[in-house]
This record gives sequence, structure tokens and C-alpha cells, in this order.
Amino acid sequence: MTHQSNSRAGRCTAISAARLFDGSGAATVTDPLVVIDGGRVRSVASGPGAIVPADADLVELPGATLLPGLIDTHVHLAFDAGFTPVASLAARDDEEALAAMTVAATAHLLAGVTTVRDLGDRDYLALALRVRSGPVLPTILAAGPPITIPDGHCHFLGGAASGPAGVRAAVREHVERGVDVIKVMAGGGELTPGTDIYASAFSPAELRSVVDEAHRYGLQVVAHAHSVASISDVIAAGVDGIEHCAFRTPGGVEVPDALVTAIVERRIAVGATLGIVPVPGLAPPPGLARDLPAVRVAHARLWKAGALMVPATDAGIAPVKPHGVLPHGLVQLAELGASNVEALLAGTSIAAAVCGLADSKGRIAPGYDADLIAVDGDPTTDLTVLQSPVAVFACGHPVVPTG
Repeated sequence: MTHQSNSRAGRCTAISAARLFDGSGAATVTDPLVVIDGGRVRSVASGPGAIVPADADLVELPGATLLPGLIDTHVHLAFDAGFTPVASLAARDDEEALAAMTVAATAHLLAGVTTVRDLGDRDYLALALRVRSGPVLPTILAAGPPITIPDGHCHFLGGAASGPAGVRAAVREHVERGVDVIKVMAGGGELTPGTDIYASAFSPAELRSVVDEAHRYGLQVVAHAHSVASISDVIAAGVDGIEHCAFRTPGGVEVPDALVTAIVERRIAVGATLGIVPVPGLAPPPGLARDLPAVRVAHARLWKAGALMVPATDAGIAPVKPHGVLPHGLVQLAELGASNVEALLAGTSIAAAVCGLADSKGRIAPGYDADLIAVDGDPTTDLTVLQSPVAVFACGHPVVPTG
């Protein structure tokens, strides 16, 4: 991971604010001074010890709260959040797609999301995006094309495979290309007409092969799973994370106690696809509209049971899920029963741990990446202030004007 320096002629940056939420869960600190240097946090102080170093340029943010940059664990930069995201991507060549993905990634950054995990692109474009020169972008983790059955959910992205040997080969190809995580489509989805949302797509042997091969190379596996059947199968296969985790059946949402217990006890990360901005006149597909209230109840049950849960927005798949929607997802996590502090942790340090970045992201502490945002107000008492950041720093680079 490349760290770009914010230094100017050997100087660093000191940031003062009214409050600091450092991502550890500790109480908010008043009158903090954070010094960032070379893309990382050099020091954090408050009170009498908060002295601006002689080699630092001071950025003052009176009335603001500093907190770690937000982390969205499930985005699709290749989808443009339009009414026809699949068709729009199909109409773009790779250069056009990369240009659109740059716009999408920038939208996340301007919303205070300094790290994104892309869980499905075409032809590994997210890997290409993060090494291109150009504007400052969020840190990008990438899964590449999701592994899916032939003609399965998102097969048009290029990740179709079948049979234990076939899926192992697909995992190895992803490893060779340099992905950070393996995404497997364990069932159908609304974006792909003709796929079955309620059934398992892969056999248990195929799912175990995906997990075994990925773990052999030290990579996590996250599974797209809407249905009770697919959730049960991916838990048995040993996945590290479940995206959506909606417990849907043809007759509605059903939440078996045994699956809740397994998710909680095994610390399987649940990517609850929260983060919705209402669009007048736009209704969800009928099946999803029927199930969505009960899915929210199921997620609230998981949260109350102690599941490892993060708001994972699925940004890009529809107009109601624009890029940069994570601040809305944190508000919606609180509506499920999380406290404001718990929601902030879920979007910062816990999300970092889920992504394998616990030692570098999600905290404001010495040695961590200088990913910081500032909001006007106190998000521990009002999460909606996250929706209008006044400053954003990505590995030390200011990307939103601070004055």
C-alpha cells in the first residue's frame, strides 16, 4: 500500500479541533491536536501537551470533531448508481469504465469514506484503478470479478466457474492478479434476471473448495447470500463474511436460531447492506419490497445477539445506493439498535478489522494511516453530522478544502 506524503518542503501538518473520536471506543477527547507526517499520524495530544511542533503547518477546525476516515466494506465502483448500472457498464470500454470508477471513488472520498472494499468489478479494473496516476482516491481493496456459477449472479463480470477444480483454479487466478479478498456468489441476486435468490448456487463441495483454496493463500472469503439455504451452506463451508445475510425464503424471511448462533459464535462478519437514500418514484423489486422490513428485523436480532456486523452499503447498484452513501448507513445501523458510538466503531475500527487492516486503518493513533475526517458537530450525539464533512484527509492529503 503506497503512502503519499502531505509534507511541504519537509514540513508536516498539525490539525486542531474541538473534539476527537479516535476509533478506540474511548470517550471523546476535547481540544485535540493531531500531527500527521508522511501519510501517517505522528502524534495525538490534548490539553497542555497539545503544542504545535515547530516543523508543522497548523490547520484549525474550530467546533469540529475529528474522527477516523470511514470504511465501506462493500462497494461496486464499476457500477454508476444509475437506473441501468449493468447496461451502462457493458457499454463502456475499459478506459471509459476506469474514468467512471474514478468519479465513483472520488464521491466516496468527498463523503468521508477513505477506504473502500470493492466486492465485484469487471476484469479486475479496481486493481488497475488503484495504481493509476491521477487524483487522490480512497484506499481500494479489491475482490476482482466475483466467483459465480455459469450464468449465475453477475456472471457478466467474468468470474464464472464450476466444479471443485474449476473454482479452485478461479481462486488461484484471483490470487495471481493480486486481489485482497475472494468474493463468491452463493446465490442469485436482483441485478441478474433469471437467477434464483432463494437457492444455493454452488454445491457444498464447491463452496468448501473456494474457502480452502483462498485460505491456503491467506485470503478471506466473503459470500453473497440472501437466502436461508445459501447462508446455511456458506457457514458450513467456513466463509469469513456474509454479505446481505437476509434470511430470505420463497415465503418470506425466516431466521433459524441455529444460524444466528453459528454466525455469532464463529465471528463471521455480517455485511448488512444498509445505506439507502430515498429516490422519489423509485420502488424496490416486489420481492425485496416484501422482505425488506423483515430483513431489518433480522439484522436487529443479529446485532442484539452480538454478531460482528458492519454497514456494507453495496454502493453503486442503484440510484438509492449512490457512491458515498455510508454515512446514511451508519444512521440506519443505529436504527437497528446500535448506539451512536457503536455505529461509529462499526464504520471505522471494526470495519478495518473486518478488512484485515486493523493495524493501519480505523483509528487516529500514532503510526496509523493519516485518514481523518472532520465534521461540524459531535457525531457521538448526532450521527447525521457525518453527512456533511468539513474536511477529509486521505493518507495525509487534504481532499476537501478546510478553509
